This record gives sequence, C-alpha cells and structure tokens, in this order.
Amino acid sequence: MPEPTSDERAHRPEDDAPGEAAPGRGPAAAPAPAPLTRGLLAGEIVLVLALSLGAAAVAAVISFVGSLTAPESLAEQTASLIGSQAAEQRPWLDLSRQLASLVFAMAPVALAVYLLHRTRESAATIGFDVTRPGRDLLGGAALAALIGGGGLVVYVVSHQLGLSVTVAPSSLNDHWWTVPVLLLQAVKNGVLEEVIVVGYLMLRLDQLGWSPLRAAVASSLLRASYHIYQGLGMFFGNLVMGLVFCWFYRRYGRVMPLVAAHSLIDIVAFVGSVYVLGRVDWLPGAGG
Repeated sequence: MPEPTSDERAHRPEDDAPGEAAPGRGPAAAPAPAPLTRGLLAGEIVLVLALSLGAAAVAAVISFVGSLTAPESLAEQTASLIGSQAAEQRPWLDLSRQLASLVFAMAPVALAVYLLHRTRESAATIGFDVTRPGRDLLGGAALAALIGGGGLVVYVVSHQLGLSVTVAPSSLNDHWWTVPVLLLQAVKNGVLEEVIVVGYLMLRLDQLGWSPLRAAVASSLLRASYHIYQGLGMFFGNLVMGLVFCWFYRRYGRVMPLVAAHSLIDIVAFVGSVYVLGRVDWLPGAGG
C-alpha cells in the first residue's frame, strides 16, 4: 500500500463541509429529512387543497355570487355537473377529453397518498384499501341510502323555496360511452372527495392538534363550500352529509365505505338523470 502523501496526511474528515464527499471517497450520504413541523404540515394541507377541492370551493363561491346577482332567480338557473367537451359530431374527441380529465383529477389523490408515505404512513392509515370489500360496500350502501334519500328531499324542497338552482347532473351528448363515462365520473368524485376531505384532511388536522369536533366542522364546511354553486339548500345539505361522514370515519377509521357511498349516490344521480329527467314531473328540471 503506498504511503499517504503530505496532502492526504494533512486532510482530516472533519474538515469536510457537510454533505461534501472527501477526496478519493464515494458520494456523501444524503442529509436526513427535516422533521415535519406544524408549519410544514399546515403548508402541506394548504397546497394539497389549493390543487384540488380548496380551489373548487373558491370557484363555487364566485359562481354562487354570480348566480345571486343574476337577473333570474336561483330556481330559474341551471348548473350542469358533467357536460360535453366537443361537438356531438366529434364523439372521439369528446371521449378523449373526458378520459383525460378523469385521469388528471386523480392527481391530488396520488399526491396525498404520496405525502402520507413520506411521513411513514400509507393509504391504509386512512382505510383507503380493499382489505374489507364486503363490509365497506355494505356500509357504503347503507350510508348512500340515508344520505342520498335525505339529499333528494333537501334538493326538491330548497328548489321549490327558490334556494337552489336547477341541477342537471349530466348534459353529455348521447353516445355509446355516455353511461360508462358517467360511472367513472361518479367513482372519481367518491375517491377524490372522500380521500382528500375526510381521510387525508382529518388525519393531518389531528396531527396539528385539532379536536375531533373542530376537524369535522372544518372538513364539512369545505365540502359544503365547493357545492354552494348549487344554492343554499345544497350547501346545508352537504354540510350535514360531511358531518355524518366524519362521524362514520371517526367511528370506523376507514374511508372506503365513504368512497362507496359517495360513488353510489352519484351513480344514481348521473345515470338516473339520463333516464328519469323529463319523465318525473316533481323532479326539478323534468320539464326541460
């Protein structure tokens, strides 16, 4: 083994700058990740919501203000939830845009799950997995019947009182893929909203030291806010839905039943609108 040179004898490892490799050695070890402080945690929540349903809430409030200041009453205005994105004569372009929007709508969910893994948690931490499909689907169906039935009553009554706009769940052109896209849209809503607004948000607010009640109210107000474009009736209806869903999540610790319930509610609304609107006189929008 050759004798060290004078330069090598003069060099000491402690003289190296942090993160800098010593001469002739391999790359320095990566620095340990910074601890997740309250400030970083709060910033993470803000960014996730700004990229997803927080932005939707801001847009919904602006839309609601526009509806209130319009010359027509709320009941005379229509809000379309899912619309065509191309002319009827270009079905493949429309389908391509629908599918692309569905895929990229899942990006905030993927981001939230990724951030959970960064803090040594996972989707399973919030019960977003398929380990209990039967129980999750059964619980979701029961919730869907309760919330869906009550929500329909709230919508009809609030519309008659002039507190809600006419909601058109689907205004897609009639193509062979219309119903499959509506099914995918329903599942997308269930996954996006329940993973972000209940599972992810409630966990992070717990880690910030919020009380369960305070976290449930914040989650429910967010849910109500991004539905306010549909009117005051649906704002309060979704507020109640949020509180029930937060209670269910607290009790069972799983978000999958909520995903199933929300998806089933939207499937009935979206697909049902294709076959029911225009045939049921008491349903708002049936005459249009």
